Amino acid sequence: MTIYDSAQGRRSAILQQVRRDSSVNVSELSKQFGVSEVTIRKDLRILKGRKLLVRVHGGAIVNTRATTDESEEHHINFKLLVNAREKEAIGRAAAAHIKDGDTILLDSGTTTLQIAKNLDRFHDLTIITNSVNAMLEALKYKRFKVILLGGTMRESSNSTVGPLAESNLKLFYCDKLFLGVDSFSVEAGLSTPSVEEASTNQVMISRAREVIAVFDSSKINRRAFAFIASADKIDTVITDNHLPASVRSQLKSLKVNVETVTV
Repeated sequence: MTIYDSAQGRRSAILQQVRRDSSVNVSELSKQFGVSEVTIRKDLRILKGRKLLVRVHGGAIVNTRATTDESEEHHINFKLLVNAREKEAIGRAAAAHIKDGDTILLDSGTTTLQIAKNLDRFHDLTIITNSVNAMLEALKYKRFKVILLGGTMRESSNSTVGPLAESNLKLFYCDKLFLGVDSFSVEAGLSTPSVEEASTNQVMISRAREVIAVFDSSKINRRAFAFIASADKIDTVITDNHLPASVRSQLKSLKVNVETVTV
């Protein structure tokens, strides 16, 4: 029996199991997670509402329109549930790199959102972001200066991009950029399905003294449509401990710091 300390963690595990096995059964999930069948049905109903799976009698099957095709960009509701525990651990580790008084730039990824959830110990931060979700999270502390970049709103990521966002970025110098990416390889660098997102990310990199890339290991050795930057533009990579040894070695040869977390 697998116990999760949050409903989101359980739903993330259910979603990953659906994607792996193509189908799941309510009764089996109930026994596996140690919760009632009513709770599992509620989980499946919520995941169905987010279009992450298809409900069938007695369980659910994979939504083939929400598969992990690297050329397709997924909605943030999907990304929030994929490898959620890894992202939470990476977010905590990344927050440890921040110092009081820093000006930090948060990209719109779901892993960077976890950084915004781990700022309790700080008293004086300036947080610049193009993520509506990260902005709302940062405002909860009621003591930080929070700046949301203007620009064209992207519904799939709840983020702003485009010429206005990039123009706004050029007004600031930032101590640290926390950049989440859809795809990463040492050879191809950082990439994303969205040309607009890639362009905005490139300007973010140019405005930061230190670039810290945060992503779980499922993003490694993949390449998406739009190029952001080569691997040597990153100062530090924070990921989970499933990082292949060969990739770690290659990054270190590029003088990129590598930090891994255990879930």
